[in-house]
Amino acid sequence: MTEIATQERADYLADTHTGLPLPTEPVFDSVEDDRRHRKQRLTAALRLFGKYGYGEGVSGHISVRDPEGDDLFWVNPFGVPFSRVKVRDLILVDSKGRVVEGHHRLNPSAFVIHSAIHRAHPGAVAAAHGHTPHSRALGALGRLLEPLDQESAAFYGDQVLYGDYEGPSISLAQGEDIADRLGDKRAILLRHHGLITVGGSVDEAVHWFFTYEAAAQVQLLAAAAGQVQPMSHEQAEAARDGFGDRHLGWFSFQLLWDEIVHEQPDLLDE
Repeated sequence: MTEIATQERADYLADTHTGLPLPTEPVFDSVEDDRRHRKQRLTAALRLFGKYGYGEGVSGHISVRDPEGDDLFWVNPFGVPFSRVKVRDLILVDSKGRVVEGHHRLNPSAFVIHSAIHRAHPGAVAAAHGHTPHSRALGALGRLLEPLDQESAAFYGDQVLYGDYEGPSISLAQGEDIADRLGDKRAILLRHHGLITVGGSVDEAVHWFFTYEAAAQVQLLAAAAGQVQPMSHEQAEAARDGFGDRHLGWFSFQLLWDEIVHEQPDLLDE
């Protein structure tokens, strides 16, 4: 029998999957602490959408499942700009589309899309949706991201194109269809519509959204300039193993969190 040699981890590598010195995700002593954390992260994500120009009128929403009720989720209110949302503005929505906590109205599209995703996918603790220009342009071409660089490779084999456009998403059937087509992927590009990304936290889901939109821009720029040269299958898998790491996705948002809370501390107002 041949003995398989084990390679020791180099001293400069941390004891994580990627070798990066990533801290562990927080663990909370109470449901109340967990809920406050999720609501703060959600509000910060909405402010970041506002800062980076991801708003499009009343369109776009980010949600996170409530830690105590699987049929409840927090989402941004209808008609409040991303750049103005505070923690106290968030609304809690139940499985019937009723606002059970909060003083604002609910966007019907937010309900039919996010309720279906949270119900169908237990691992999708959070979902981010926006009508950003580069993702919309990519969808108009009927194309998904190609593994042109390390960041886009995070979605290699982990994205799906949804082409069954039926107008604004206000029917339960359409929301359920989107959730079904999403499956176990982290991103679904809605042709003629926009982008949805999901994750095990607001942090992760929003990081994937930012990364997808930026990668779509790179792909469109590269294709306009000449013939693109995607990675090989082996290269794309190797890049996805690092840049598609969920722990790295979660941590990457922490930099955005520090940025936006420093610049706009009023977002934390309860």
